[in-house]
Amino acid sequence: MKRAAGLSAIAGAMLAGAICQSNAATLNTMDDVGSAIQACWTPPADAGNSTVTLSFSFKRDGTLIGPPRPTAINVTGDAKARQSFVDAAIAALEDCLPLSFSPALAQGIAGNVFTLQFDSPKR
Repeated sequence: MKRAAGLSAIAGAMLAGAICQSNAATLNTMDDVGSAIQACWTPPADAGNSTVTLSFSFKRDGTLIGPPRPTAINVTGDAKARQSFVDAAIAALEDCLPLSFSPALAQGIAGNVFTLQFDSPKR
């Protein structure tokens, strides 16, 4: 009986930890959103000193309204390198979704257009 109570306590503690982790992932500001997306970003190898800026809009549920669009592209290399860099930036954004917005952020974020620059590491 004591063993069952101990297992219940451990399971409860694990569940509480999972709940706290999901609350920790709630994004409260646009800086939080940018940081969360940048954490998903891995530029292609041999990207040189490249950047791409994406334009996109969110729904309140943390998904995108339509596909992201590149609005400024400065990529070292040929057309294939350029496309690879843009594709990697779009994949980073899409792989992070859905984001978890706080109620206040979700209220104000929906439908607004945002831009985010993705940079290759400086060498």
